[in-house]
Amino acid sequence: MNHPFEIEFLDHVAIRVSDMHKSEQWYADVLGLEVLKFEEWGDFPVFMVSGSFGVALFPANLQDPKIPRSKNVRIDHFAFRVTPAAFRKALAFFDKKGIKHEIQDHHYFESVYLLDPDGHIVELTTPTPAIKDQN
Repeated sequence: MNHPFEIEFLDHVAIRVSDMHKSEQWYADVLGLEVLKFEEWGDFPVFMVSGSFGVALFPANLQDPKIPRSKNVRIDHFAFRVTPAAFRKALAFFDKKGIKHEIQDHHYFESVYLLDPDGHIVELTTPTPAIKDQN
């Protein structure tokens, strides 16, 4: 496809959460994301990052006039790519901590799904050997 520009990677997904502190702790403790806060932006968004990808946390408060644009649109899910070794470590960590999760085999990818404190579906996904057969 001849297109005038190329997307490099998914930069971040913005989600609205009911408790900023609780969500910040969950993404740090459960997924190991680093917290980034910028003084110039005030209390939000709070960025939770790993490498070049992040989740931007915004407060969900339908009555707050400071919150711009859509205040109640929900994201279906978002996915973090991990290596097969990291995938196995994540499963062991979730089992050890008693974190409820569901594993799905998508043939070319294996995924584990879990819920954050507000019920957003978070996916960790890793390629399987079948994806190499496609090349």
